[in-house]
Amino acid sequence: MYLFDTDIITNILKKRPSPFLIKQLASIPKAQQFISTITVSEIVYGSMKSGRPDYHLKNLEEILIPAVNIASFNTSAAYICGNLQARLEKQGTPLALADLEIAAIALARDFTLISGNQKHFAGISELRLENWLV
Repeated sequence: MYLFDTDIITNILKKRPSPFLIKQLASIPKAQQFISTITVSEIVYGSMKSGRPDYHLKNLEEILIPAVNIASFNTSAAYICGNLQARLEKQGTPLALADLEIAAIALARDFTLISGNQKHFAGISELRLENWLV
């Protein structure tokens, strides 16, 4: 099972998405493709800040959400997130809350996180992480 970070989703919506990403997506059944509620929030936020919020929200609602499964931030993810946040802060490598929440959802559900932001997640050794934007 795969959880797609926000940068992966926004790449899909570009005029020229990553060919490798498109190939990988085509090889995985929809039942194994997930985005998080955190990614939905980030896309809504970006849409509202853009010059074309209605266009981007329509793409989200009519194209993206019907094409993937949604993984929620639940209690298990909340415990993992809190532990990760404390550990990373103690190590001197804090991570933005949205990234922590996305990583925690992936860990709680035993998903592989697909992200082009490898550096963001480098301090989470237990996270299975792949970059499909190469």
